[in-house]
Amino acid sequence: MTAVSRETTRGVEMFARYAHAPNALGFCGPASGLGTGDGEVRAAAKRFSGAWPYLQVLARLTGTADPLDERLVEAYWLGRELGIARTAFGAELLAVIGPQAGHYWTHLTPELLATGSPDHGFHVFGVYPWSRLLGSGMDEQALRVLDSCRIRWGLVISCDGAGIEVSTRHLTWDGTVLGLGDPAIERIADPRAGVEVGERVALHWDRFCDLLTDDQVATLEASTLRELESTNRRMAREGTA
Repeated sequence: MTAVSRETTRGVEMFARYAHAPNALGFCGPASGLGTGDGEVRAAAKRFSGAWPYLQVLARLTGTADPLDERLVEAYWLGRELGIARTAFGAELLAVIGPQAGHYWTHLTPELLATGSPDHGFHVFGVYPWSRLLGSGMDEQALRVLDSCRIRWGLVISCDGAGIEVSTRHLTWDGTVLGLGDPAIERIADPRAGVEVGERVALHWDRFCDLLTDDQVATLEASTLRELESTNRRMAREGTA
């Protein structure tokens, strides 16, 4: 019984780790926070207007009973492929978020969503409006939000009781194209027990989320580069820059 119970809560715990930063900053989810228990986090997850629709669609398209299944949660946050057809995903997602979007989100067309990835990276770069503000005089703010909101990976180079120093790559914008810069050192003032020098970590809004395996780093990097390529093509086509 204990093993089964642990298995069912693993995805819930992973969701909470990655959703904590934007929730604590007041951007997503309930103002009351995520809570600590399985039931509290599950109830809070349903109030994330970005992540929850994706997890619902992923569950339906994969025949998974629990939207917070660990496999689906990892696929959403890190961009792991689940073999889902883009057109099917786009149609399902538009049916869920379209009625909520209103006239402020007129860019959420079937064409956009049919080519989108069922993950957080697509939501940041494709669904959120910030990439469409690049080249409009709001470059610095738009780039900062895009870089902070995406999930980043980094290598821990030092740690102490107050936090960690991580070598990570930030977004760049040259006036035409989004890219990734050279590794730079960043201080994360968010101490967590068990983080050691040489470990790979996930970062969200300048906060520590989780330890990453080499495979997860490769998955996240590949999905990020894929989304940047897609976004650059779209911006060139739309004349955003």
